[in-house]
Amino acid sequence: MSVLQTAWHERRRQLAAAGARRRRARGAREAFAGRVRGDLAAELPDEDLGEDLVESLDLYRMGSKPRCEEVEYLDLVQEAVARMAWGR
Repeated sequence: MSVLQTAWHERRRQLAAAGARRRRARGAREAFAGRVRGDLAAELPDEDLGEDLVESLDLYRMGSKPRCEEVEYLDLVQEAVARMAWGR
């Protein structure tokens, strides 16, 4: 095998390994986001939350719930969005 072919094969191996790492990381992020959404659904069982929590916040109409429930709802959803963003 020539030096050029060896270098080419090594580069392909590196790219394949990098792709595998990205796929594992994406899967871990998606699994974590699913756990966060599950925790939120357990804390707010009566709410119909979509996949996109930021969109749920954007579509929320202030005053549609009693004040104490509204504050709790908004705090929990914002906390879940922050947890997913920071991965904690």
